[in-house]
Amino acid sequence: MNYLIAFNGLFWLFVTLTGFIFIQRILHREFQAFLLILTRNSRITQVIFSVVFLPGVLLHEISHFIMAKILAVPTGKFSLIPQARSDGTLRLGYVETATGGFIRDSLIGVAPLAAGCVIVSYVASSQMNVVPLWDLIRNGEWGVFWINLSSVLNSPGFWLWFYLAFAVSSTMMPSQSDRHAWLPLGILIVGLIILAILAGAGTWMLEKLAPNVNNFMRALALIFVMSGVLHIVLTMPLLLLHWILARITGMDVK
Repeated sequence: MNYLIAFNGLFWLFVTLTGFIFIQRILHREFQAFLLILTRNSRITQVIFSVVFLPGVLLHEISHFIMAKILAVPTGKFSLIPQARSDGTLRLGYVETATGGFIRDSLIGVAPLAAGCVIVSYVASSQMNVVPLWDLIRNGEWGVFWINLSSVLNSPGFWLWFYLAFAVSSTMMPSQSDRHAWLPLGILIVGLIILAILAGAGTWMLEKLAPNVNNFMRALALIFVMSGVLHIVLTMPLLLLHWILARITGMDVK
């Protein structure tokens, strides 16, 4: 089996995830800058920003909470009130959980990403019907693509589903605190894989497990592509609005 083909999903997942995180940060920065120039009030900016992303924040924190309950990890306070951090970032919400060991903590931390991917995938495929558009792009059928795109944009409820997919995808990434237990879990997984290879299971894993893992990673990559497109569509006008407002007011935020 060609190793490049067997693990190309990992490459595409890395590329799409990196690109998505990059454009997500630009959009969040530009949106906050635009609101600050417009309102000239940091508290009002925080409130508006949190309201816009409320569906995603709610799903994010509920995912933590539900996973903690499933794993029998005690939970504490739950909040959706935005709070400014000392490093200048904004915490949109949180749920307090006790430490349950690095395996349970990792599962709790990754829960919002898993839930977000499920929601974005469902909305994109079943409600917005954009998966056929992706197939047309890959096949270079641009004439049919533009016709179908117009039909999709005019479908009932499209923009509501667009907003939901955007809000969820924009807040589904685990925070630094969510990722605190991932390193020991990653070391454990790598160690188990090495032991399996040394025990002679390497060929079996490559033939039986690798294709399924690769397909899973490619599916995740596609979700990040769709999420990235949602953000690009909104980032471009935000950049323009930020520039126009800064020129009109003579005030800018970097």
